Order: sequence, then structure tokens, then C-alpha cells
Amino acid sequence: MVREMKEERVLVDSETGQVEHRAFDPEAYSTDLLAIAHEINAIPDDGGTLSPAAMDGILRRHPKDGRGFYSRAQIIAGLRYLSSAGLMELDEERLVRRMQMRPVRTQSGVTPLTVLTRPHPCPGKCVFCPNDVRMPKSYLADEPGAQRASKNHFDPYLQTWNRLAAYKAIGHPIDKIEMIILGGTWSFHPEAYQIWFIKRCFDALNDFGMEVDGRAEAKPRIKDFLSLENAEGKSYNETVGSYLRDRLGSDWLGASENASWDELTHAQSINESAGCRSVGLVVETRPDHISVEEIERIRRLGCTKVQIGFQSLSDEILKRNQRGHDVSATRAAMTQLRAAGFKLHAHWMPNLLGATTEGDKVDFDRIFSDSDLRPDELKVYPCSLIETAELMDHYDSGAWRPYTHDELLDVVVSALASVPRYCRVTRVIRDISSDDIVVGNKLTNFRQIAENELVSRGGQCVDVRSREVRRESVAREDLVLRSTDYETGIGGECFLEFVTAEDRLAGFARLSLPTREADISELKGSALLREVHVYGAATDIGMRPELRAQHRGLGSQLVTAAADRALASGFSSLAVISAVGTRHWYRRLGFRDGRLYQHMDL
Repeated sequence: MVREMKEERVLVDSETGQVEHRAFDPEAYSTDLLAIAHEINAIPDDGGTLSPAAMDGILRRHPKDGRGFYSRAQIIAGLRYLSSAGLMELDEERLVRRMQMRPVRTQSGVTPLTVLTRPHPCPGKCVFCPNDVRMPKSYLADEPGAQRASKNHFDPYLQTWNRLAAYKAIGHPIDKIEMIILGGTWSFHPEAYQIWFIKRCFDALNDFGMEVDGRAEAKPRIKDFLSLENAEGKSYNETVGSYLRDRLGSDWLGASENASWDELTHAQSINESAGCRSVGLVVETRPDHISVEEIERIRRLGCTKVQIGFQSLSDEILKRNQRGHDVSATRAAMTQLRAAGFKLHAHWMPNLLGATTEGDKVDFDRIFSDSDLRPDELKVYPCSLIETAELMDHYDSGAWRPYTHDELLDVVVSALASVPRYCRVTRVIRDISSDDIVVGNKLTNFRQIAENELVSRGGQCVDVRSREVRRESVAREDLVLRSTDYETGIGGECFLEFVTAEDRLAGFARLSLPTREADISELKGSALLREVHVYGAATDIGMRPELRAQHRGLGSQLVTAAADRALASGFSSLAVISAVGTRHWYRRLGFRDGRLYQHMDL
């Protein structure tokens, strides 16, 4: 039976983010919790979270049961109880914000929520890719996101619901969610599995927003992936495929995950006004699995961004690493995806088999010098040697070696220095446990080291992430609208941004002005609004903190600026690739619904 979750007390494992269900009664500790609340309130608010030293002092002055410490999750639960019970007149939202754990996670304006698909055969044979059969291809069991997925048996509902509970427990807003679906090649999963997986993610968002707990009804058919072992003489695909067939029989390709397109559409329609809305949905795939049919399918699923593996832009390097496609496939995929309005998130890997430091610098330059590429976001993943990867044979034979610290630093510094202002570098080092890396870089703060080195050389990063306002105070009158124009494989592109005099970024829009005919008939003749994003710490819908960037009307002003630019460029209509949870907002701005997009007459 579905039950309400209002009275449930949840805590969070600080390492894995997994929700732990233990009894904690705020009412029994209301005196201590109220005293803690007043001490937090008395500390001057600089817009950030409390320092560890300040928090430690407060906790020591108010020990739990006279001997222990309250966790932040317990204090946040207490603040919410005191406010709802009318026992506290202080600003609950402000106090919870100051108590947030890992506030950087939501400083970009939305709350990212990552879920993984189950282990499944992969079309690739890349020599650098790990072969952990307990995980989706290329992922490792020790990665934090993989640990959370495994504990939830890779069930989409359980992963989504429990992650929402974890975020709420540590004080993060959960009304605007970017759903990030990872796990190898999304496009290689059967359509039936894709529909079911995303529908269940939406179900969890909708239920949690209505304070409904449906986890008891989520019954994963496979619960023992961790028992899988790499079989001697068998490939990842052989081992995982055999395992799935043994447990699911003839339905192993996904037919057993039963959900129709109509059911997904219904779940999406509920989410348009849900308490937890999907304001972005991301999948990852390979360039050689992109087609017009695939693009229309993932758009119908609600996808707004695609993570796509470049790995290298050298045909020779791709061939040596058995990537399975050439650079022309990458160019074609980027062109098709951009023409359909998707945000483009590329992955690039230095230090692959056959690569050199100088060759990697040249290779990185191609990312932004080639007009067919020029992604909106970028992950830089230096190749790491994992024992289960085929690359081990090349390491043992001496054909491959990891770059030294100084070599890798030189490549990464050169890369960061050349990223244009319209691109966001989301990650530089992959979150792989040092225990899993045989040789090579094991420093998780390598990005910070590279950025510091760039500054010492007289340079600076100008990418989106380095300029975000985050928690800084922003006044509308201090912002100016700036446009960066560049050419792409489909025509002109305008990166419109509100910036301060110090070039701090408060919000931006990505506008495509295509000169080639669109593959999707619905987009023919239209300019295309690919993204609107307002930065600053994520705030709840309807909340308007005075000096934060979000909810100050910047988004609607960016849309107006994009519409004016499109009209001046000769377009009579503007289409937007809206997320399910942003449809209402675009309707208020004058957009009407189409089959896959929303449209405004100019």
C-alpha cells in the first residue's frame, strides 16, 4: 500500500548519500534545537553556509543527550518541525540554507539528481573502458553514484525517491531537478526499457512532491548484481547478457519493464506542476548511435541535454583505442543534435593509447576551432588505467604509459586556458577511487591544481562555471546583457548573458539561428532557444530572496532578448526545447505547445 511520508524521519549517510531510516523525534529535543536555531540566527549571514568551526562550537554547547552531537540532518529536521509547530518565529528557509551540506551541488541554480541504468551489453570495445560486470559499462562499483545505484538495485524509482529524500534531509531545494541518467550507451537499451525507466523516474518525482512514498511497490526483478564476477575468458557483454537472460528469460531485452508511451506522457503531464519538477533531463550516448529517429525518441522521452563521448578527435587515436567510430560520426551527431535544440555535453580524454601531450593539445583545440563541434558543456577525463580494462595489456607491453604529473598538468592547463566563455567545464577528473587506479593521477583536486597553475602563468578561466555568481549578491541594475556570437554546423549561435562589471555570470540563453533546413518538420523555419539558465544558489519556486539571481525576472528578460534577436535575424517564430517541468513557465511567456517543442510567433 502506498503510504504518506509526512511523519517519517530520515538521516543521510554522508559518504554515499543513501537515506538511513532511523527514529528521530524533533519534539523530544525541541529545547536544544530551538537554542541551536537562535545561535545560528545570531551569526552574521554572509550568504554562505556556516563554517565548520562555527558549527562545531554550537554543537558542543548543545550536546545531544548530554554526550553526543546532533547531525545536520537532525537539526534541519528540527528546524522544520519547530517552524511547522509554531514554536519558532525565525526564518526557516534562511536557517536551512545556512545548514546545507555540500552547498556547491545546488549553487548552479538547479539540483542535479543522477541515476544509473542497470548493467547491460555495450556496443563499444574501447580498450580504456573498465569491465566491471556489476555495473553499467564504463562504471566502477566504488564510484559514489554507482554505490547509490547498486544499493537501490538500479531501480529508477528507488534511486530517484531516495536521492530526493537525501537532498531534503541535508537542506537542499528539491523543486527544480535536473535528472541525469547515466550508464553506458543509453541508445543501446531497448525502447521498452527506456520508456519504463524514465516513466518511473517521473513517478518518483511526482510522488515525492505529493509526500507519497511508493517504494514498497517498487519491486526490482534483479537484486544481486553485486554477486556477478568477471568470468575467465568471457567478455563483459557475454557475462552480463547471460546473467540477464538467466534471470529475466526471453524478456531480458526490456519487454518485462511494462510501460507505454501513453503512461509516460501521463506521468510527464503530472510533473508539469509537481512539487519536484524535472527542469532538465540528460542521457549519455555514443556519436554512432545518433539518428533522426533516435533524436525524436529521446525528445519524446523528455530529454533536453545529451552527454556524448568525443574521447578524441583524431581518427588514428580512435582506431587504436577501438572506439568503433570516426570523427565524422562525431561531427554528424553534434550537428543533428544541435539542429534539434539539445544542449551538448561532450566528453574528451587525454592520454589515450597512442596519444602524446603535444598531440592532445592540438586535439583539444579542434573541439572549439571546428564549427561542427563547439559543445555547450565539457568533461575532461584523463585516461585512468583500471585493471579490468584491455589497456592493461598495452601497459604491460610498454605501448602505453600514464602521463607524469607535470605532463598531465601542462595538458589540462592548456585546455582550460582555451575554453571559450560560452562553454561550461563541468568536470576535469572523474570520481574514481584511487584504489581502482593501477597507475596515473590519483589526485581528486587536480582541477584546482590546474586552475591555480593557470593563474600563476598569468592566465584565467573564462568558462561558464568559473564565472557563475553562485551565492554572491546580485543587483539587477548592476547587470548588463552581453552577446557572444559564433558559427556552428547549422548556422549562427548567440550566447546571451547577464554579467556584472566584474564579468560574474548571473544568467544566460543559448539561441540558434539555423541556416540549414531542420530534420524535424516541427522546427522548420524557426529560430531555436536551446537553453535558458539563471545562476545563483537554487531557491524554491516562488521564493524571492532579495539579492539572489534566481527569480529576479532574468529568465524572462533573456527570452525576450532571444526573441528580439531572432526577429531581427529574419525569423518569424521561435521554438524552445523545454523540459517537462518548465512548460508552464514558457506558456506564461507566450509559447504554445507543439508535438515535441513549444513555439512563439514573433
